[in-house]
Amino acid sequence: MIDFSYKALPWNIIFGVGAVARLPAELDQLGCRRALVLSTPAQSGDGRKIVERLEGRAAGLFDQAKMHVPVDTVRSAVAAARRLTADCVVSVGGGSTTGLGKALVLELGLPNIAVPTSYAGSEMTNIWGRTENKRKTTGRDDAVVPTLTLYDPALTLTMPADFAAASGLNAMAHAVANVAAADANPIVSALALEAIGALARSLPVVVSDPDNMEARAQALYGACLAGASLGSGSTGLHHRLCHALGGAFNTPHAETHAILLPHSVACSAQFAPEAARRIAQALGAAAAAEGLFELARNLGMVAALKDLGVRPTDLDEVAARAMEGPLNAPEPLSRERVRALLENAYQGRAPQPV
Repeated sequence: MIDFSYKALPWNIIFGVGAVARLPAELDQLGCRRALVLSTPAQSGDGRKIVERLEGRAAGLFDQAKMHVPVDTVRSAVAAARRLTADCVVSVGGGSTTGLGKALVLELGLPNIAVPTSYAGSEMTNIWGRTENKRKTTGRDDAVVPTLTLYDPALTLTMPADFAAASGLNAMAHAVANVAAADANPIVSALALEAIGALARSLPVVVSDPDNMEARAQALYGACLAGASLGSGSTGLHHRLCHALGGAFNTPHAETHAILLPHSVACSAQFAPEAARRIAQALGAAAAAEGLFELARNLGMVAALKDLGVRPTDLDEVAARAMEGPLNAPEPLSRERVRALLENAYQGRAPQPV
């Protein structure tokens, strides 16, 4: 018998080529006049373009967003928002910037308008995170769901193909986790499976033909749905491992997801065969873990944690952190099994059950 509950998040989405042109009018409708635009240092040019587009509605640009949302960065952004008397934030970029925007929501209660330029998908979730003392803390709060998200595929054209591949596999991880979860919800799983298919079809085209707008739009659509499945679904071992690696060793978030994902799926597939079958079908592959591994390899992704600067001695610490609390997993887990999974990912081996 089907038995589930489902509660949607308060999403407010505008999707389409040219959608960013609606930003000034949308701010007017929200009654916002002093937007603090957020970006990373690398995307400060994109941030300045948004400031110019706002035509006097911008209070300024804070271009110091960083991966994993360090607490010191949050404090600096809060000080800037107060100094500039900002009445909202506009987060331009990927997960680092969106995460900082969420932090300002929690600290100051400001409306947050997200303008994603990657496939991170965090703009579709109520998950917030920040890092302090080499430990990443996460939580859920519906208040951090952006007031408005403007998806404009044209803004992703400047995303290099190699980063687009990593970002897309990051999104894939959000979707896969919500098909393979122990408490998988049928509505969330439907979103996730659609996301997996859209990403699997579009990412190879984005890499081989970076100017293909249709492929960029399909990838962004897939990322939106993957984020939605994470936002209204759950996380498990895979995300726990990624947060442990990122928080302790500052590994790049998207690449960490891409490397670990096939191994996480191989770990759970023997205990959740129907979920693995559905993931494989959405991928168009014979098997889920192998299909994800081949997709990453075909996209030119790094295959091993050692390529991210992780050391063999770090794996024990990550395995220990992963087992510090209860995990939503279909399989019985132990520190030894998690350590074996990490060893396979460290060496870049083909995924295998542990």
